Amino acid sequence: MSARSLTIGRLADSAGVNLETVRYYERIGLMPAPARTEGGHRSYEPEHAQRLRFIRRSRELGFGIDAIRRLIALSEPGVQACCEVRDMAQDHIASVDAKIADLERLRTVLKQAVADCSEGGRVRCPVIEELGSIA
Repeated sequence: MSARSLTIGRLADSAGVNLETVRYYERIGLMPAPARTEGGHRSYEPEHAQRLRFIRRSRELGFGIDAIRRLIALSEPGVQACCEVRDMAQDHIASVDAKIADLERLRTVLKQAVADCSEGGRVRCPVIEELGSIA
């Protein structure tokens, strides 16, 4: 193990993820397989940490596994992919806008239900009634 090598626990900590997440990303091919020590332990390099942070940040921004695979492929040196990444980002913006619209509708429903709770004399809770009416 080189002086720069990381254990799976240190790699996970450095990227702010659970070590099971690292194993999962390796299993599905998002993370390259690390070298192994003579004892069979994984030995990660700083490039693994950089890749893991890229994946974590992509997930935080709502990109799915397949989109992250594409982004990783498009980030390889020598690949001129700005237009393709721009198109992916535009598609993702549409998805984010739809989620925002859904959340705004949800907020309106919840605010009304809370306001209805303030009115006395109700037999049933309007929040529970509203949740029951969602199909």
